[in-house]
Amino acid sequence: MKKPYTVKSRGLFDPASESPFKVSRSGIELFLECPRCFYLNNRLGIRRPSGPPFNINSLVDRLLKKEFDAHRAAGTAHPIMRRHSIDAVPFPHSSLDEWRENFKGVRFHHSPTNLLITGAVDDLWVAPSKEVIVVDYKATAKAGTVSIDADWQISYKRQMEIYQWLVRRQGLTVSPTGYFVYCNGQDAEGFNERVEFKVSVLPYVGNDSWVESTLQGLKNCLMLDAAPEPSKNCEFCGYVSVATAV
Repeated sequence: MKKPYTVKSRGLFDPASESPFKVSRSGIELFLECPRCFYLNNRLGIRRPSGPPFNINSLVDRLLKKEFDAHRAAGTAHPIMRRHSIDAVPFPHSSLDEWRENFKGVRFHHSPTNLLITGAVDDLWVAPSKEVIVVDYKATAKAGTVSIDADWQISYKRQMEIYQWLVRRQGLTVSPTGYFVYCNGQDAEGFNERVEFKVSVLPYVGNDSWVESTLQGLKNCLMLDAAPEPSKNCEFCGYVSVATAV
């Protein structure tokens, strides 16, 4: 049974407060999608309706982490890395478990805006040069070859760049090239109690130069006395506009 919709009353931004305000990587993405939805969520507690959890994706994520963690402990490259000629091993950092954990993640206090930026990485690898490589796991089930070239996948690229920005601010040298480990469920003649996945490793050269100006714009949005106008490209704002006009 679905829970009734409620307006949240905790974790809201207070313009008079001197305490850092936490903004997650997904919060930054929400601001870029629609400043109005971001404002309503963080100033007034009016959240977008949530969708169902992606339990299969979460399971794939956990199983990949178990595999890479075994090679992390052994100091060896995972077969996926060798198969794609990636000269690296899983990065054994003492804070990795915390950096992966939702609601904790990698954290950095951005002093110009007094925002605490957070993001939970999936994995980090390290090259012989000591450059750290940010890795993100994705799972889907589609015909053909997976890519990160669709217009809507700009959010994946920004996700990678936020993670690179955050890890750099932990004092680590981060490679501009990150990797998406993309697991694609394959069609078959029957289920037979299993689904086969084809795993692709897609490189992406990130550029986090947009982050600083975005954080300043985000903070300016939070400081407004009233919500911004609805975004023309926001499906949620569009629905509310049409529904309230009936």
